[in-house]
This record gives sequence, structure tokens and C-alpha cells, in this order.
Amino acid sequence: MSKRDYYEILGVQKGASADELKKAYRKLAMQYHPDRNQGDKSAEVKFKEINEAYDVLKDEQKRAAYDRFGHAAFEGGRGPGGMGAGAGPGGFDFGAGFADIFDEMFGEFMGGRGRPGQANNRGADLRYNLEITLEDAFRGTASTIQVPTSVQCDHCNGSGAENGSQPITCPTCSGIGKVRAQQGFFTIERTCPGCGGAGRVIKDPCRSCGGQGRVRKEKTLSVNIPAGVEDGTRIRLAGEGEAGLRGGTPGDLYIFLALAPHQFFQRDGANLHCRVPIPMTAAALGGQVEVPTIDGNRARITIPAGTQTGAQFRLKGKGMSVLRSPARGDLYIQVMVETPVNLTKKQQELLKEFEKAGKADGHHPESEGFFAKVKELWTDLTE
Repeated sequence: MSKRDYYEILGVQKGASADELKKAYRKLAMQYHPDRNQGDKSAEVKFKEINEAYDVLKDEQKRAAYDRFGHAAFEGGRGPGGMGAGAGPGGFDFGAGFADIFDEMFGEFMGGRGRPGQANNRGADLRYNLEITLEDAFRGTASTIQVPTSVQCDHCNGSGAENGSQPITCPTCSGIGKVRAQQGFFTIERTCPGCGGAGRVIKDPCRSCGGQGRVRKEKTLSVNIPAGVEDGTRIRLAGEGEAGLRGGTPGDLYIFLALAPHQFFQRDGANLHCRVPIPMTAAALGGQVEVPTIDGNRARITIPAGTQTGAQFRLKGKGMSVLRSPARGDLYIQVMVETPVNLTKKQQELLKEFEKAGKADGHHPESEGFFAKVKELWTDLTE
């Protein structure tokens, strides 16, 4: 008895999208599920047909093979034309011996070729972007995050099979996990489209996970962030990525740290920079100014008389923590001389008196030197 067309079973057109396939599958699976049709053998047969059709069409590689060769693509590991998948001209398998030697010598180093029957069911690695404050980066902190991911299905314990059932040997590859096809003088080996390289298929899939062995869930994790981390630091949590397919090894979770902009400090490696405004009188007469530090305390710097905007003062050991080290960077204070605003009439008069009293040379060396050079330049230009 010939098999029905998979697209016909799901009631969709051949060019249906992945969403259309999923929608049709869910509707039919709910209609013919054994729990809703107890004792109805015909519904059980239709339910298995629906699962078989969707299992092929939801996978891009399996679907491409089915669209090209039909059901022949999955019949006993044979390729189109009736010749055994691994057989060359005259029935001699040119590829088998060489492939086995290649697996033995290089399989471990190639990362995924492996031996027949081993499926690449490892879960995907995940990335999580986490923003922290500069204070968190200085002290180190523990952060709780919520990660949407795939976790092992509790109903089937990750096997993908309904309780009481067991996976069976894949009829397409006879449990090898690979099929070979002859193209001219070359034998091409690829992962079995029937089992995805596992060597076994599930006849009675778990009703909770649909045979995947994993379900979507939001996982709560605690992340320890060490003191001294920088913007872009990557933290790896082994085994906290997506659960593997049908009991496969879970992937890893990579947390990428980003530092939020700070109100006062700019970071440069282990050093910090802070711009501090000071009154014009303090810059002229000298004095002391208190400035904030990253550890939440205050430090005092002495301002010499005649300090100009842009002058820089270094506070040794008041910068950021250094990763995996007891050392600390430095804090650099850059002062900005603030011009007073909203002056009263009396203040304006006092400043005018100050201006008249300061006509003698030497009080404003930078401006006096600048305009003296400009005057020389203009004199040279007019001569």
C-alpha cells in the first residue's frame, strides 16, 4: 500500500510556510489525539500519520529531500534510482572503508563527525546582555536574571518518548545515523534525514514535548560578577544554555556585561576621571575641595592659588578595582573654573574695581601672552 502525500495528510499546499505547517499540525493533532479518541484505531493511525508527516516537513533538510524524491528519500537508506546508497559501479562500495578510517583518525578533532549512530543533539549556546552600574563593577555583585530557554521535559525525562515506550532503530539508516548516495565516481555521506543522525526514531512521541525531549521555559539564574570587570566582559555559565535534543548535552550561556554611564565618573581601564567645577575665588586664592570617590567616600584635594581650568590632580589608589588583583587604579580630577552668574549690583561694582586694579601686567599671564602674540602678528601683516 502506497503512502499518502505528507502535504495531503496535513491539508496544506506544497509551498506552505513553517507557520502554516505548525498551525495545521496542531489542529489535526488535537483532533486525532489518542486521549480524545480512546478505542478508535483509525484515529490512532491518523495521529501517527500526522506526526510522521510533520516530523519530515518541519525539518528543512528532510523537506527538501522529500520534495525532490518523495517517500523514496526515506526508504531503507536507498537513494533515487534504486541503487544502494553506498554502492558504486558494480555494487562495490568505494566510500565505506575510507569513511570509517577518516572517522577513526579525525572524527574527534573535527568536532561533530563522530562515529555512526551519534547524533549532534547538543543544545544551542545562548547569549544574555546584562547592564550593570560602575559601582557594581567596582565592588563585584551577584545578579539574578531570567533567561527564556529550553529545559528538559519532566514528563519523559528528556527521552522524547511517551512513558512506557522506547525509541526504535531508524528504518532509513538501520541505526547507523548516516546514509550514502552515489554521484558519478564519488560517494557522498550525509546525516540520515529520517532520524537526524541519532540512529533511532520515536514512534510514540511524548505528548508534552512532541518528541523533542525539551520544553520552553523561563529559567532563573544567579550570576556572580567579580570586582574589576570591564565593559564587554563575557561570563560563561557551562550547561546553562538550551537543553539538548532528546537527552543531548546542554549548551552554555554567555553573559555579556555592559556598564551603564555614570553621573560623575568616566572610566579608562583601571583609572577614573572626574570633572569638578570650582569657584573663581577658589581658583584665584587657592583652597581645598572635597570630591566623590567610587567607593562612596570623599577625598580632599588642595587647589593652589592661580589654578586654571583644565588643571589635573591625581588621587593614587582611588580608581577602579583590578580584576583578580588587590590593586586599584587612580582617580584623576580635572577642575573647571566656574564664572559667576546672576551677580548683584554690588558684586558687579566690586568686579569692576578689581578689573581696574588689575591693569598691571602679570595677573593674567595666559591672556596677556596670547594678545601680545596677536599684536605682533598684526604688526607683521601691516608692515
